[in-house]
Amino acid sequence: MTPQEYNKCVDLYADRVYRFIAKNTRNKDDAQDIVQNAFEILWKNHLNVEYMKSRSYLFTVAYHNMIDQFRKRKNEADITDEHNQVQGRSNQFTGAKDALELGLSRLPEMQKTAVLLRDYEGYSYEEIGQITGLNESQVKVYIFRARTALKNFLVTQENAI
Repeated sequence: MTPQEYNKCVDLYADRVYRFIAKNTRNKDDAQDIVQNAFEILWKNHLNVEYMKSRSYLFTVAYHNMIDQFRKRKNEADITDEHNQVQGRSNQFTGAKDALELGLSRLPEMQKTAVLLRDYEGYSYEEIGQITGLNESQVKVYIFRARTALKNFLVTQENAI
C-alpha cells in the first residue's frame, strides 16, 4: 500500500471504525485510542497490506485491540457504573434509538460485535468471521441470537416506546 492509499483509507474508514468501536466500548476516549492505534499498526505494516484488504485489516486490528482493552479492564471497578446500577435505569425512552442502544448493551459481547458488523457496517458473514476469528456458521448463529434477543427486548411491554 502506498502512502496515498493509506491516506485514502484514513478518509474512508476512520469514521466507520470509530463508530463500531464506540458502540462496543461506550467510551469516546477509549474508542479514539483504539482507532488511532489501529491506524498506527496499519501504517507500520502498510507495505505488507494490500489496499483492497485494508478495511478488513483495520476492523480486525481495532476489534482485537478492543478485546485486549476489555481484558485489561475486566477486574477494574468503575465507580460510575456502580452508581448507575444503584440509581437504576428508567425504561422510558425518547425514541427507538435509545431503546435499541439499551438492547444492544445487554447483548453478550460476541453477539453484539457480530450484529454491529453485519447490520451497521455491512460486512459479509465471511468477513465477520475473519475479523472475529469465528467460522461462518458461528457468525450466523450469533447474529440470529442477537437479533432474536433484540426483538424480544424491544417488543416487551415495559420497554415499549
